Amino acid sequence: MAVVLGTRPEIIKLAHVIRLLGPAARVVHTGQHYDSGLSGIFFHAFGLDDPAIRLEIGGLSRGAQLGEAISALDQHFGEHRPAAVVVQGDTNTTMAAAIAANAREIPVVHVEAGLRSHDRAMPEEHNRVVTDHLADLLLAPTELGRSNLLAEGVPAERISVTGNTVVEAVASLLPSKEQRTELLRHFRLSADAFVLSTFHRPENVDRPETLTSILTELAGLEIPVVLPLHPRSRSRIEQHGLAPLLDKMMVIDPLGYSDFLGLLAECALAVADSGGVQEEVSVLKRPLVVVRNSTERPEVIGTFARLVPPGPGIGTTVSAWLADLPAVHARLASLPSPYGDGKASERTVAEITHLVG
Repeated sequence: MAVVLGTRPEIIKLAHVIRLLGPAARVVHTGQHYDSGLSGIFFHAFGLDDPAIRLEIGGLSRGAQLGEAISALDQHFGEHRPAAVVVQGDTNTTMAAAIAANAREIPVVHVEAGLRSHDRAMPEEHNRVVTDHLADLLLAPTELGRSNLLAEGVPAERISVTGNTVVEAVASLLPSKEQRTELLRHFRLSADAFVLSTFHRPENVDRPETLTSILTELAGLEIPVVLPLHPRSRSRIEQHGLAPLLDKMMVIDPLGYSDFLGLLAECALAVADSGGVQEEVSVLKRPLVVVRNSTERPEVIGTFARLVPPGPGIGTTVSAWLADLPAVHARLASLPSPYGDGKASERTVAEITHLVG
């Protein structure tokens, strides 16, 4: 079967599925993330072979990415017809692969189905909705995902709740306490005494006024801020002349997944717009300010995370948590992650195996 992916989060979420499928999986990388720091190193981190097929759709507009990917995948599926096409999440790659497979009447498996932000301004919302309604097998990470799908008329027999594969991804690559201590030493940081931040979403970095607001809030925090700077964010900061706002932060290159998890586990709190980080903090028990207007992961809002639009609320929320940080950490440590027990990949492979017979 074909496992189609194109971005860092897809590699992370599908790594254990690919490993469990073994020789049955043919990995197709669309090249949506073409920077090695956002893609290639993650295959090696999980001990996976390089993709069998690599396309080149990175660096294009959304419409061009979708068109190029659908065309290339249609050709590939025609030449090497898989028993099923497995996709994950809500990227352009995800929807393109689902459309191409559907056009060839190949069963589609959607890992992480049923997420909804109910925000039509998010391109990802369109991607995930279209993919869900094309999919033959929908693997929801939580009961809320199942409920969303049933409310949209998806037949119950197509849906299975598996948990989220992020739980085992985090467990497998989280550095040991000794390794995390060395990581802190390398960056000259102290545990529970810094903020880890990452942001890259177009609505946050493409608008100068929004980007200025976020950087101003981060620069004004009373605690060191570590900022692994996404290439898209770096480009926009330079384009809009905002580089001076970075002077008060520790700006570093994008991290490998293991190192990022190590810092996330040791930070006081995180500030990010990433969907994956919303899930990861629920496993690592760290508070998170989600810098967005909406989220497709409401399971963590009000417990591990607070949803805060770009602006003064970022600094206010961070300050409130820092004022009572030991109690915040203790409270979160007692809460289970809503994303399951770390066996989502096993359930996913069992469901796929049942589908293809």
